[in-house]
Parts: sequence; structure tokens; C-alpha cells
Amino acid sequence: MSATVIVTGGNRGIGRSITEAFVKAGYTVVVGARTEQYIQAIDPKHVIFHAMDVRDETSHIALAKTAIAATGRLDAWVNNAGISGWKPINEIDETFFDELMGINLKGAFWGCKAAAQFMTDAGGSIVNISSIAGKRGSANNAMYCATKFGMNGLTQSLAKELGPRGIRVNALCPVLIKTAGLMEALAAPYSPADGDPDRFLSEFQRTNTATGKLPRAEDVGSLAVYLSSPENSAITGQCINLDCGVFPQ
Repeated sequence: MSATVIVTGGNRGIGRSITEAFVKAGYTVVVGARTEQYIQAIDPKHVIFHAMDVRDETSHIALAKTAIAATGRLDAWVNNAGISGWKPINEIDETFFDELMGINLKGAFWGCKAAAQFMTDAGGSIVNISSIAGKRGSANNAMYCATKFGMNGLTQSLAKELGPRGIRVNALCPVLIKTAGLMEALAAPYSPADGDPDRFLSEFQRTNTATGKLPRAEDVGSLAVYLSSPENSAITGQCINLDCGVFPQ
């Protein structure tokens, strides 16, 4: 049986690139997402779709069972599903709060819990897709930052808790990666793009990066594969920047 990975939100944006990277590495990928859109174009022989809402714990249990039923094993779990949005604190209502907290943090928490339950004594890997916003705050971004700071704390705690079982837990913290979802969020009121996402990204790239580039979704996929592979036996509990030098640490 090929190694098996679960990727939540693995059908579009960064998640799609993560799915493609694992397929290229020889994994069977079980994608948990709300819709099957975009999945068929990846690799129907090595990608299995499971409809779910990441805010629901039972959906994660069902997702894990789908993976094990298909391949008999669960080697890695990538908590990728997430949304972003800028709002000043006086504009944040309970609906916005619950949406970001539910998808970004609660979704990752239930994913980690299910992974810990279904991974065997052989160990495995959990990778949480966080953000550079989980390490530094920015204006009008308090809600999103809170969810990503929480994800980084979850990562560090579970690395200690699950390490004795051979389960490595890491987070990836990309800076701005140009996806349809990001461009939509940047076009909304209160974002730092001021109505022009392309200009904003170009200026951010020029003035903030060390390399004159911004990371690609493919970079996230490649590192997620490495962290999940047997080649990585020592990296756990880390929240790793993918930022082209925006925030050196």
C-alpha cells in the first residue's frame, strides 16, 4: 500500500498545490473539502474526495476512516483548510468571529485530534498550514492573527504530547501567496491593498522580501511533503516561515 495523507481544503489554492506535491511523491491523497470542484483535474487514481465541514469533529473522524478504508493506513495529515479576512475590531461581529475561529483553529484542532486517534504506533506527521500572521500582528487583522497564533500554539503543544508516539507536529507559516482566495480577501474593504491587490503585492514583494520574490503555493507543498516523509526524523514542534526573508528569525 502507498503512503496515505489527508489534506483538508486540498482542492484549491495552496491546498491544491499540497495535494499535487503529495501525489508526485507517490502518496494516496484523501482530500476533505466542502465540494469536489477542481479535484478531478489532479489525478483521479491517487486522489480520493470526501465531503466535509472542518468545523465538525465527526467529519474528521469520517475522513480518517475513509483514508484507512481505502489504503489501510494513515501516514500524514495536513490541516490546510482556512480563510482570511481583514476587519477592524469594531467591525468584528460574532458571525465573523465564529467563521474564522471555526474554520481556521477549530478545524485544525479537530484534525489534529483525529490524526492522533487514527495514526498507529508507527508514528506519522501532522502539518498545520498557519501563516506569518501567526507570529506578528497587523492592523485590521486581529481575528485572523488570533486564529494563526492559536494554531502555532497548538502545534508546539502537540509536538510535546504526541512525540513519544512518534508523531511529529509542525506548522508552516507562509507570507502572502497569490491565490484566488487571497486576491478576493485583499480586494475586500479594510485590507491593506486599498483596492488594488496586484499593486499591493508588487510593492510588498519589492520592499519586504530579502529575495525580491514571494513564495509560491508549490513551495508549501514541497515542504509539507518533506516534513511528512521518513527523511524527516528530527524536525517537530516548529513553526517554519516560508516568506522569502520577510521575517528572519
